[in-house]
Amino acid sequence: MLVSPQMGENIGKAARAMLNFGLTELRMVRPRDGWPNERAIANASGAHDILDRAHVFETSEEALADLDLIYATTARDRHMVKEVVTPREAAQDLRQAMARGRKCGILFGAERAGLTNDDVVLAKKIISVPINPAFASLNLAQAVLLVAYEWFQAGDDVAENDENQPQAIPATSQEMVGLFEHLEAELDETGFLYPPEKRPRMVRNLRNLFQKADLTHQDVQTFRGMIKALAKGRPEGRERE
Repeated sequence: MLVSPQMGENIGKAARAMLNFGLTELRMVRPRDGWPNERAIANASGAHDILDRAHVFETSEEALADLDLIYATTARDRHMVKEVVTPREAAQDLRQAMARGRKCGILFGAERAGLTNDDVVLAKKIISVPINPAFASLNLAQAVLLVAYEWFQAGDDVAENDENQPQAIPATSQEMVGLFEHLEAELDETGFLYPPEKRPRMVRNLRNLFQKADLTHQDVQTFRGMIKALAKGRPEGRERE
């Protein structure tokens, strides 16, 4: 998924890189120059079907709503407690997860500044490309190419899915965001997310804490029930022992 891509040329080249290595579902959030884009089509070099089927969203949360395992690409230190993996490690993890029926996605940021911290916090892990620290600049399409290549290479290393093995239903991104917003609303009511200037950092830390847990659909339902019960308070007449 491309978040706020700036240049149509890079969108087209990213689509070309995807098709080179067997990836066909492109999602975008707020392309700067609108969509469709003639420069993207001109630079896709035959990967027009990917552009024709691309889905455009207004927010990252909407674009990720149906996914349950998300990785974010970034070269910068985000001061977040998230596992950082190489494209090769990510490709192997994602292949295995998809073999178990999980719906996965990879976030790529805009050319100038990459992903925002609010985008990165939606991801389970961070993908960082090992690169020359003296010149760590990668074009958006180059980053897509590197990750797509490792995805393609990892295809033969994944074990067959055992259909007889019961699998818990992972929480989707939409369910996780719903949990976050429910908890944050109640914490706002109690004054926990205070002072206002510290709230964004506190919210990101809370979201990261839950992302590390790899919650299931049932886990989210349980947590939301707990939050609702705590918000209602202790039943009248019932004292703490």
